[in-house]
Amino acid sequence: MNKFLERLETGKVMVADGATGTNLQAVGLAGGTHTEDWVFDHPEKLLDLEKAFVAAGSDIVLTCTFGGTRLRMKGAKYGDQVLQINQHAATLAREAAGTGKNVLVGGSIGPLGQLLKPYGPLSIEEAKSAFAEQVQGLADGGVDVLVIETQFSYDEVDAAFTGARSVSDLPIVVSFSYDRGLRTMMGVKPMQVIKKYKAMGAVMVGANCGTTLENMESILKEYAEAEPHFPLWAKPNAGMPRLSEGKTFYDITPEQMAEMAKKYVEASAQVVGGCCGSTPEHIAAIARAVK
Repeated sequence: MNKFLERLETGKVMVADGATGTNLQAVGLAGGTHTEDWVFDHPEKLLDLEKAFVAAGSDIVLTCTFGGTRLRMKGAKYGDQVLQINQHAATLAREAAGTGKNVLVGGSIGPLGQLLKPYGPLSIEEAKSAFAEQVQGLADGGVDVLVIETQFSYDEVDAAFTGARSVSDLPIVVSFSYDRGLRTMMGVKPMQVIKKYKAMGAVMVGANCGTTLENMESILKEYAEAEPHFPLWAKPNAGMPRLSEGKTFYDITPEQMAEMAKKYVEASAQVVGGCCGSTPEHIAAIARAVK
């Protein structure tokens, strides 16, 4: 059996990692630079971050491939090497996972950066093809699970799901970002999401990024009310971003995130971690609180 599914069936809570982008910015990732370029240019910095999350207690580390489709990587230094970027990113995450005990690797699949027709220029087939290419690279690199994350519309998630299924049978997690309270920017509701993607075959459904820690709890409760006992995924930001002197800050402390993580578990979350602004220190506090 797939290792992620084995762990899921135990019912035990797993701790995911924290932020990729905001932590890499702290060690030199310049604005406008594609994170995926660092897979080849600064692999040691990616490894350092992923190893830090493992040391903090992460059971799952995600690849740094949030924007790893050919559509999102247009203009990137290695935009013509999508398969290789995703495969090597998975290999790096696997190396970092090996520094811990039974740590799993999730393949991060973010939005395409363009809307699908009729709201934008992309066709469903273009989107499916782009996602399939990314998933092929992640699968070749040895990820244990695919995480379709920070999503806001059915059309794009459907394209990612079917594109992934065309090249891989890896388990799929679907995670939406609710930036309008209990709605996404496209009006999608948690209750609708969990029913739709459970039926499609997702092994977990959840939320990441979004707004406040308290709103994440409300989202999880709506998921759980719609589909009791279905395992949920929760990776909130370390609070809302605050701009000061041209820099972005997140004010939620590790202890605050840890206290909320316990509430997420009570609301059926089986995977808890952090998104933007969450450091290895946040993840260590979460791990202490839920394990």
